[in-house]
Amino acid sequence: MPDLLLELFSEEIPARMQAQAADALKKLVTDALVERGLLYEGAKAFVTPRRLALAVHGLPGRQADQREEKKGPRVGAPEQAVAGFLKSAGLASLDQATIQSDPKKGDFYVAVVEKPGRATTEVVAEIVPDIIRKFPWPKSMRWGSGTLRWVRPLHSIVATFGAEGDEPEVVHFSVDGIEASNVTRGHRFMAPEPFTVKRLDDWMAKLEAAKVVADRDRRKEIILNDAKDLALAAGLELVEDEGLLDEVCGLVEWPVVLMGSFEERFLDIPDEVIRATIRANQKCFVLKDPKTGRLANRFILISNLVASDGGAAIVAGNERVIRARLSDAKFFWDTDRLNGLASRMPKFQSITFHEKLGSQAERIERIVRLAKELAPKVGASVALAEEAALVAKADLLTEVVGEFPELQGLMGRYYAQGENLPPEVAAACEDHYKPQGPNDRVPTAPVSVAVALADKIDTLVGFWAIDEKPTGSKDPYALRRAALGVIRIVLENEVRLGLRSYSALGLDGIFSSFQSLEIERTLSLSEEVAGRTGRPDLADEVETRLTGRVVPDDPDEPDAPKFLEHPRYRNRIQSIASDLLAFFADRLKVYLRDRGVRHDLVDAVFALEGQDDLLLVVRRVEALAAFLATEDGRNLLAGYRRAVNILRIEEKKDGRAFAGPTSAALLKEPAEEHLAAAIEDVKARVSRAVAAEDFEAAMTALSDLRQPVDAFFDAVTVNDADPALRENRLKLLDEIRAATRGIADFDRIEG
Repeated sequence: MPDLLLELFSEEIPARMQAQAADALKKLVTDALVERGLLYEGAKAFVTPRRLALAVHGLPGRQADQREEKKGPRVGAPEQAVAGFLKSAGLASLDQATIQSDPKKGDFYVAVVEKPGRATTEVVAEIVPDIIRKFPWPKSMRWGSGTLRWVRPLHSIVATFGAEGDEPEVVHFSVDGIEASNVTRGHRFMAPEPFTVKRLDDWMAKLEAAKVVADRDRRKEIILNDAKDLALAAGLELVEDEGLLDEVCGLVEWPVVLMGSFEERFLDIPDEVIRATIRANQKCFVLKDPKTGRLANRFILISNLVASDGGAAIVAGNERVIRARLSDAKFFWDTDRLNGLASRMPKFQSITFHEKLGSQAERIERIVRLAKELAPKVGASVALAEEAALVAKADLLTEVVGEFPELQGLMGRYYAQGENLPPEVAAACEDHYKPQGPNDRVPTAPVSVAVALADKIDTLVGFWAIDEKPTGSKDPYALRRAALGVIRIVLENEVRLGLRSYSALGLDGIFSSFQSLEIERTLSLSEEVAGRTGRPDLADEVETRLTGRVVPDDPDEPDAPKFLEHPRYRNRIQSIASDLLAFFADRLKVYLRDRGVRHDLVDAVFALEGQDDLLLVVRRVEALAAFLATEDGRNLLAGYRRAVNILRIEEKKDGRAFAGPTSAALLKEPAEEHLAAAIEDVKARVSRAVAAEDFEAAMTALSDLRQPVDAFFDAVTVNDADPALRENRLKLLDEIRAATRGIADFDRIEG
């Protein structure tokens, strides 16, 4: 069957856009072909810096003929309806239609429309120009006098179609004056002459001869293997970097791997700074000395051509640039170490964290306060947690982090170690940002855990307080990631933490910042008004009422009520904390779902009052899941649902709730007496087991309800003719619900 080859040849496509563009071209073309009835056997997209290509295999030579019956109006219908039918069916008169009979609707007209299939080349010539004009580049441009927008100026289009062994035909179409043909070009410098191509295998072979490796994965393989071989020959190891490999693969059509070097004096700089400098500025790989485990003074660069001097000039040029960049990095590193981290802290007062949340200095104060409160919960020293929280953000103001923001935290650890700060403090400077993704490691050192939790909780409560919560796919402040970070830290370190109370504590700090901001603005305004009105005492009076303290010359006047003690703010804090806890529940469901845990079980546990200890919630969910997987668990859930359904129906009918306890005197049947006794026993055992945090024992106790519940429904009629017996039995059903509520809200369990 014939194959289609399409190539769009242009100026250099930015590396970051290439992979997405190849996927988009494949999807747009193949979807359009299938939509028009042209099914294919396979398709593969190719991309290099100067060309975007697609090969589609196993296409038919033309579309299948189509035969369609269009039902028209009934015989004798108004002339207007008949005319509309003829026009839509493409008929000249009713003589071209047939009449069919329907026992219910009578006789009606039917038009048989036969549409012959079009040649595949015609269809391709129709769809490709439209795809090119509407191609979804993140950024595009116009050039010359044309109207076409493309990522970079488009020079030529190759479009051929034909079966193997036959001479393929050119699919003729034009886009903004560019005629499709079978002519392309090779490497910009080493083989710029035009040449003709036929189909995919011919295209790839001739490009290879013209110094172009069309397959992106093969270019990556060449770069990686040659770089490893060159490093091995020098007795070194390549520091692999998948992101950098993707990028440099998009910069070259004919990769040539070369090695350069720099002065050993630069090895005094931390390895991460050297790597960031060389990677960011020259897109080069660094090498490691296997004997020391540290970086060597060598690097790997990828050239796009085979130079006549063996690449000496290219290497020298890169060495010159890298030497200058490493000199800058060394200057930054040396300058940063002259002044301690603590000396940078006052500068945070003039840096705004968020216009509604105050300065970075205020945020650091809140983190310090939270870290001190959290330290005992995670087994950390309060003094060390306070010191770590105070300096953890200091490296943000260093020269190195200003140049390479991705090194924040890591540089804080280096600077803290250089100042001989306690190891726990140095580790916290780096680890308090973690985890920054689902695959990032979680801090385990107690001081690091305390500061990391404080940092993330302050972020969450702050943006919750100003109502900047995530909506849909939008999460500009990465609050979902912060919540997942809290969850992972708590669960993987088995930290017992009441999230509601610590969220409320964090909100106290946030609202204190609000108060400070409001006082500052109002005092400024009052001083301005006092100057205009000639009342200098006005500013003092306003300050007294706002800050809850008296002016210095009135020492005996009692303090005014504090801002945060007002019931309105206490209620608001509790409301925000509850809303944030619900957000944590949603994130926990996502976290556990990836580990095979049912989301409805998380809902069932969180529905109980006071469930804000994530570690206990997860343990309870795990025990509940194990219980429901047993026969006793499944049968008890079925009995519970039967009981609740009866209750709901009868409560709706009577317009009232039937809540226990039951009356022992009205328990007439042995089965209901046995169930009532079993419920009381199970409730007591579940309560003791939950208090001891032995959830397996609680589930074992709950399983003892299965037999009495089954026996009750087999032997007892709930809706007895005696109203007193009926009410008592309905209350007994409510007692079943109450017994299970010691574990979870079974109403939330699905399946």
